[in-house]
Amino acid sequence: MYKSVDPKVEFPKMEEEILAFWEKNDIFKKSISQREGKDEFVFYDGPPFATGLPHFGHFVPGTIKDIIPRYQTMKGKKVERRFGWDCHGLPVENLIEKELGLNSKTDIEKFGVANFNEACRSSVLRYVSEWRRIVTRLGRWVDFNNDYKTMDPDYMESIWWVMKTLWEKGLLYEGYYILPYCPRCSTVLSNHELNLGGYKDVHDPAITIKI
Repeated sequence: MYKSVDPKVEFPKMEEEILAFWEKNDIFKKSISQREGKDEFVFYDGPPFATGLPHFGHFVPGTIKDIIPRYQTMKGKKVERRFGWDCHGLPVENLIEKELGLNSKTDIEKFGVANFNEACRSSVLRYVSEWRRIVTRLGRWVDFNNDYKTMDPDYMESIWWVMKTLWEKGLLYEGYYILPYCPRCSTVLSNHELNLGGYKDVHDPAITIKI
C-alpha cells in the first residue's frame, strides 16, 4: 500500500532531481505563461554586483526574497522575475584601475576615459555563469535570459524619470549628511566601500595667498 522509504535520505540528490524536473518541463516559464492576462505582481529586488562571486550574504536574503513572488504566484498572479546586475559604483572602477595599473584620475585621462569606461563595461558581467549556476542550485526562480543591467541606457533613463517625477511633486529636498570621503577618488563612500580600505590620514597640501 505504501512505498518503502529509504532510511538514509540524500537531500542534495532529492534537490537535484527536483531542479532537473523543473528545467526539463520549463516549470518556471509555465508559472508565468499560464497566468497571462491575470493581475501582475512586481517584486523589486536590489541587484548584486556581478564583479564578485555570490556569498552567504546573498544566499540567505535571496532565499527569503524568493518566498514573496512564489506566494503571489500561488495566489494566481503573473509574476515575472527578471534578474538584474548592479553595474555602477566604485567597486567596478577600482577593480579595473588595479588591473590596468592606474593610480589616479590623471592616469585614467591619459588612458582615455572612453577606453576606461569600456573596460569597466566589459568586466561587469565576468561572473554571470557562476551566479546563474549557484542561484539556480539554490532553487530560486529568476529569469536570467531577460536580465537587466543598470548600465543600460533605458534603465538609466527610467531612473532619471523617477527623479524628475519626485522633483515635480516636491518630494526632493537639499540637506546635509556626514559621509566618509575618498580624496583619491574625489567622491563620498558607502560603508561597504569604506571597509574595503579603511580610514587613513592623508596630507592635502594647499597654497594660501593673502592679498
